[in-house]
Amino acid sequence: MMRPRRGLDPGSVWAQRLRQLEQRLRTKEERIVVLETENAVLHLKLAEYQGLAGRSTNEVLQLYAAHGQQVKLQRSSAVTQLHGAIKRLKQDVKSLRSFALELSKDFQRQSKACLYQVLAAVQGIQLQNEAMQFFQIKAFDLEQSLQEVTERYEKEKQKRKALHNNLIELRGNIRVHCRIRPLLPFDDAAGHPVSQDRRRTFSEKAAYATDDEIVLVKCSRPGHASVNKTFQFDRVYNDLESQDTVFADVAPLLTSLLDGYNVCIMAYGQTGSGKTYTMLGPQLEGNLAFSLEEKSELGIIPRATQEVFRLISEKPPGSFWVEVSVVEVYNNEIFDLLAKDSYGKVFGIKRDVVTTREGKSDVPLLTHETVENASEFLHLVNKGLQLRVTHPTLVHAHSSRSHLVVTLTITTVVFGDNFGTSWEDEQTSQRLNKEASCTFPQKTRDNKSTSSSRTSSPVQLEATEKMKQVKTRLQLVDLAGSECVGMSGVTGAALRETSFINRSLSALADVLGAIAEQRAHVPYRNSKLTHLLQDSVGGDAKLLVMLCISPGQKYLTETMQSLGFGTRARQVQRGQVKKKLSQCRVKENKTLDSCGFKYH
Repeated sequence: MMRPRRGLDPGSVWAQRLRQLEQRLRTKEERIVVLETENAVLHLKLAEYQGLAGRSTNEVLQLYAAHGQQVKLQRSSAVTQLHGAIKRLKQDVKSLRSFALELSKDFQRQSKACLYQVLAAVQGIQLQNEAMQFFQIKAFDLEQSLQEVTERYEKEKQKRKALHNNLIELRGNIRVHCRIRPLLPFDDAAGHPVSQDRRRTFSEKAAYATDDEIVLVKCSRPGHASVNKTFQFDRVYNDLESQDTVFADVAPLLTSLLDGYNVCIMAYGQTGSGKTYTMLGPQLEGNLAFSLEEKSELGIIPRATQEVFRLISEKPPGSFWVEVSVVEVYNNEIFDLLAKDSYGKVFGIKRDVVTTREGKSDVPLLTHETVENASEFLHLVNKGLQLRVTHPTLVHAHSSRSHLVVTLTITTVVFGDNFGTSWEDEQTSQRLNKEASCTFPQKTRDNKSTSSSRTSSPVQLEATEKMKQVKTRLQLVDLAGSECVGMSGVTGAALRETSFINRSLSALADVLGAIAEQRAHVPYRNSKLTHLLQDSVGGDAKLLVMLCISPGQKYLTETMQSLGFGTRARQVQRGQVKKKLSQCRVKENKTLDSCGFKYH
């Protein structure tokens, strides 16, 4: 109980307190009235919801009753449908049973028939197996016989080739190989006003290699029956054979080069027949450089050079040195393609060919460059090729307008008569070569020949007295192609070039004809080409002519002309080819200008 504060009227305090309590009472009573009102409203809503719940219960009962009636109706209709389906199924089963019985009977009949067939097939197979075993035994015997016959044939073939080569050696005949190039895109008749049928005929093959010695040519003309002609050569290459295969037959000649024989390899054929590809390899426009890495496409000239230097590497050091010259015969004039001006720049200089007292052909003042390996040689040849004259024609886009002659001169230092002797004598020669090596010319960085200043020992003096030099030559010739003016479409200066080319090739054919007929006079001087190649064609060189022909019907006339040239060349008999004898003898303290070297 609150006590009245001091200084205040207790009556007023209690009156204030009473007023507060009355105020709170009124508030509570008002809250009670509100709650009673809400309670009444809630009772009314409850009564309303109870009425609705009663109605909902009646509706649910009605729905249950309706659903039960509906289920009864559905069950009665499903039973009826099931009865109908069962009847139909029974009928289907009955029909299936009768069909199965019929099928079973038919299967039994067929199985019996198949069983009889299988038994008959088994018997037949047994008989066939017995026959096959018999034939296998017979085939095995035949294969063995065929293998034996094949081996005998290969041996006889090798013997025949060896005898044929010996016969060629004895007669001095010219080896003639023939290479058929593949059909190329420019072999159609584009650029010529001909019909479509004629153009189709042009693109057909007319020349084939039936084996490695026979060329078959199908000669067909409109309105005439086709005639087949055959030509036999020492070797025939079809259009699928590679540069490796071609060079494999050429390589043996290079061994003869170091044995003291001159060798000449020339490519003959019409324009676009593959002569330059065979001799040099693929030469791209504006890029004539050789690539020794791409060996599969290299031609005879780079391969022959590599082979020569490989053979030289097997000989004693200092016993060989090699010189190269490159000339072209253009419009019946000879040009030195390695000649240099005062500034050392290579440019072509006109030279002349003469006949020496010994009856040999020679080109005075011709440039001879000393080389020590195949790369140096090909570098010089590439320089010469950059000066070679070419001109586009309708037949070939880069037609060579001159004859190219690359000459490799090998000077061999030998002792006494040991050149080409037995193995023991060669070993003695090698020993003497080493002992007398101080007297050989040595090539310095300035390409000048020097010799040792040491005093020679008695053995060296004796060896020097016996030293000889033997010079042999390898001539590699890429002839310009023969042309039909109407086919090539040349005019002006190119027409004049064609005239000189055809005349020089005709002169070469005349020379071969004169040699074959053994005439007293052989017209070497009718052309600078034949005069330059006099020693190779009619002299003591081993000569190989590589005929290059086009297989297309379009070039039939030129192909027949080339094959005729090769046939005449095979008939030439020049007598047995002789070794080169020593051209000079080196003596102590004597200078030999004719050999071009000075010895002390």
